[in-house]
Amino acid sequence: MFNLTEETISPDLPLIPDHSVTISDFGAAGDGVTDNTAAFHQAIEACTKAGGGKVIIPAGIWLTGPLTLQSRIELHASAGALIVFSRKFEDYPILMSTYEGRQMFRCQSPLDGEGLEDIAITGSGIFDGNGEAWRPAKKGKLTDQQWKQLTESGGVVDEKGTWWPTTAARDGQEMVARIEETGSDLPQDYEPARDYLRPCLLSLRNCKRILLSGPTFQNSAAWCLHPWASEQITIRNITVRNPWYAQNGDGLDIDSCKYVTVDDCSFDVGDDAICLKSGKNEAGRMLGKPSERISIRNCTVYHGHGGIVVGSEMSGGVKDVYVSDCTFIGTDIGIRFKSCRGRGGVVGNIHIERIRMWHIAGDAISFNLYYEGKAGSGEYQEESILPVTLETPVFRDIMIHDIVCTGAENALLINGLPEMPVENVTVKQLNITSNEGIVCRNAKNLILQDIVLQTQETPLLTFHQSQNIRAANVRGEGSAPDDRLLVVTGERSRQIECSDLKAGQGHQIMISSEVNPKEVIIS
Repeated sequence: MFNLTEETISPDLPLIPDHSVTISDFGAAGDGVTDNTAAFHQAIEACTKAGGGKVIIPAGIWLTGPLTLQSRIELHASAGALIVFSRKFEDYPILMSTYEGRQMFRCQSPLDGEGLEDIAITGSGIFDGNGEAWRPAKKGKLTDQQWKQLTESGGVVDEKGTWWPTTAARDGQEMVARIEETGSDLPQDYEPARDYLRPCLLSLRNCKRILLSGPTFQNSAAWCLHPWASEQITIRNITVRNPWYAQNGDGLDIDSCKYVTVDDCSFDVGDDAICLKSGKNEAGRMLGKPSERISIRNCTVYHGHGGIVVGSEMSGGVKDVYVSDCTFIGTDIGIRFKSCRGRGGVVGNIHIERIRMWHIAGDAISFNLYYEGKAGSGEYQEESILPVTLETPVFRDIMIHDIVCTGAENALLINGLPEMPVENVTVKQLNITSNEGIVCRNAKNLILQDIVLQTQETPLLTFHQSQNIRAANVRGEGSAPDDRLLVVTGERSRQIECSDLKAGQGHQIMISSEVNPKEVIIS
């Protein structure tokens, strides 16, 4: 395994010249009413002509359209500065961007740049994407009063009970599919679907030496922060906020990037909080740019579908990742790996340690190779072994240790593929309170060591169609209505060795008839 050190990951910081301008010098007014788009661009252009420097945004409420960033520019949001991006869809040009694993036409992001070097966004101000003007909303995620207010404000409701801001937004997916079938590469052909093409708040593509330090980024129309195919990225001391019900309201999506550090940041979002991606299916495999050499430390996630997430768009691979000293509070899943057949790609050499979790709705730690990125997907399926191809995702060489979680549904869930089990995973020093214990399906070369589980349901350990499992010093407390400590099932299960297993009530070992009892050793 690759030895992750500070020197091998630490990115270079951007080089910003010692020069500055202030947007108010170009006629900007921080009254929350004046459109300051032209003033912002004039300030950026003036700084660029001077060879680069700092564009200062003073305290005030600054309304603007999308901003096209330039190389060697630092956008500095001073304390008390609130930058609010336009609610008018027509203010956002349609251009080629990336989203959900492939390059495609989208509306320009409020903070947008491509092919740049040395970019910084700093200060303690706030960037607000006005995302509620764009996002659909599901009725089931809102209170009756919220739903009433939303539907009375305008927009349309589809047959599934989802509210859309306009009819064009509701019908946009079908319109885009029809346009793409024609093979059009003209942005103007996508104009009828503009309302549907929600932008990320920040999109930086093919850029080098990026710094995000200090500001709050909130209320994005789609994902909040999305660096793509970029390198030398430093993200520190930022706050990312989206409503918990925000559709596609991811916090940070690191996508096909390398040399990235994320330190001392806070996330409270509507989808995955800190997510590592690298493209989807054939497009991701053809691009072939993994997310790699990434360090994430001392971050807090208050809400999200996952605290730290790998996938499900990981077809270009994810490797050489170190995550430590993070706290997840109330996320749907804590540590989350997800993919499915068709993705391909290799995820490996990931080290996660010293994570604290509180009131996790689902799994504390999850490997799910049945997640297809749509509602209702993700359930384990008992299937035949299929041929291994380029479309088969691979998850291996992962170390997780020193994890404390109080409150979860499952302590550890592994749902691997029968033709490609989750392999070479080591999990040590867990202390987890959960309804259920550890469930592993299609796992291979798994080490479980020094684990304390306080479960409400048994069995403590379940292994199905798994091979070469080593469980040592696993202890459990809690109820045991069926008195089972260990369950082994599946005709492919073999080489299961368990030592020093103890539980407050569960004692029985259940080995199903299709498993050779000689393949299960208890000591």
